[in-house]
Amino acid sequence: MDQLRRQISDGRTALGIELGSTRIKACLVGEDPSSVLAVGTHDWENSYADHLWTYPLEEVWAGVQAAYADLASDVEQRFGVRPERYGAIGVSAMMHGYLAFGAAGELLVPFRTWRNTNTGPAAAELTGLFGRNIPLRWSIAHLHQAVLDHEPHVPAVRSITTLAGYVHRQLTGRNVLGVGDASGMFPIDSSTGTYDAELVAKYDHVLASHGTVPGRTLDMLPQVLAAGQHAGELSAEGAALLDPTGTLQPGAVFCPPEGDAGTGMVATCSVAPRTGNVSAGTSIFAMAVLETPLKRAHHEIDLVTTPAGDPVAMVHCNNGASELAAWAGLFTRFAEAAGTPAGQDTVFSTLFQEALDGAADAGGLLAYNHLAGEPIAGLTEGRPLVMRTPGSSFTLGNFMRAQLYGVFGTLSLGMNVLAEEGVELDRMFAHGGLFRTAGVAQRFLAGALAAPVSVAASASEGGAWGIAVLASFVKESASGGTTDLDGYLRRRVFDGAAFQTVQPDPRDVAGFAAYLADYRSGLAVQRTAVEVLP
Repeated sequence: MDQLRRQISDGRTALGIELGSTRIKACLVGEDPSSVLAVGTHDWENSYADHLWTYPLEEVWAGVQAAYADLASDVEQRFGVRPERYGAIGVSAMMHGYLAFGAAGELLVPFRTWRNTNTGPAAAELTGLFGRNIPLRWSIAHLHQAVLDHEPHVPAVRSITTLAGYVHRQLTGRNVLGVGDASGMFPIDSSTGTYDAELVAKYDHVLASHGTVPGRTLDMLPQVLAAGQHAGELSAEGAALLDPTGTLQPGAVFCPPEGDAGTGMVATCSVAPRTGNVSAGTSIFAMAVLETPLKRAHHEIDLVTTPAGDPVAMVHCNNGASELAAWAGLFTRFAEAAGTPAGQDTVFSTLFQEALDGAADAGGLLAYNHLAGEPIAGLTEGRPLVMRTPGSSFTLGNFMRAQLYGVFGTLSLGMNVLAEEGVELDRMFAHGGLFRTAGVAQRFLAGALAAPVSVAASASEGGAWGIAVLASFVKESASGGTTDLDGYLRRRVFDGAAFQTVQPDPRDVAGFAAYLADYRSGLAVQRTAVEVLP
């Protein structure tokens, strides 16, 4: 305890801050990055304004400050000292989206998040131009859609970035981005570690033909950095912004800001070829680090990178566990109304355990978690649905198994494409709050993927811990310790780490396959619901 207290007082710690879709989290690690010293959290929700999903920047800073204050209080309660300085800091956030700024650094339009699906024409045009899949949520698709729509703000655009890049710039003054997050803005050439020069030239020509954006593509995009590179220092203004009490001192070194996909890879030790991970939260996505390029472009697959710049095939689904959480909230309220209130963790655990008693195919029930549009499933908007035939077995166990299967439904459609491409993985890790109840969601995911799934004890800490580890890696690299991220993770972070691995149960594999076949057919009902229920 005395040693840890001295590490905190001396600033020999690393702070990670991640802005997720429903929670902003701060995480502190000491000189041993494998263990978490303290955490702080703040819950928030996106807004739907003018037909677009957004978060006001005022809420960004109110949330970051609240999460940091919560962490500082946690440190003081645990160790009797309030942190005044850190050795390193990292910022992570939900990837993609569109933050556009003018010449004076002013925000030109409200932040457009990854969840928006209004960029179909732009994404299709860029996919044809580049010869590779450009997803609807990528920053370049948002910019190009604004160009196509002749939006009034476009002539004033001087820079665009992601949420992590914006927060990092406010804290350090540097307009940079980690290569993993940058790969969700514009295609990356893994051989150079930065934006693909040939595709940049092609898009420069497109911009010139429209004559609306003043400047070249590279003038608008952040500088790309790889994990381990120095990305700036906490400025005096940044320290005051993060901690308005004035306790926090400037000077901490920053790692490159990353996206939640990159921090998920770090948090599961999945940055080497033939490793992969699934991250489940508001969205759900799988990352597979590639040995060789895919044979052709697929609309279900994004080509991104690890935080070190290695190529990754990403299956990203806009809809994850939010609908499942909504049902849990309904059961929580029922318990209260019945006079037997139960905490959220108890409700989730009870419902998950009940799912184990459900039939392998969920008894003929289908659950669609589509709150937002889902490009992989061909849906421009979301309409959550539960469907069953008259002959289905409508039990709580089957209902909950259908809900959990529904979280993995669209993901499985994309993973099947990778399997057809011959992509093989030695390890598949999972992390996120969905896996806090041991042995349930993990087991069903193993059945959905027909592959072993491992969960680490740190899985629920997620990306905030992952970006804290990346911050620690910057210190290690600066001291000459290593520049190899995979080696650092295996040697310093995960050496001796406890993983629980679940092998796929053949009954679950067969049951989920039957469920998925009906799930595919039922997507026609989803499309109809979007049409008839505005």
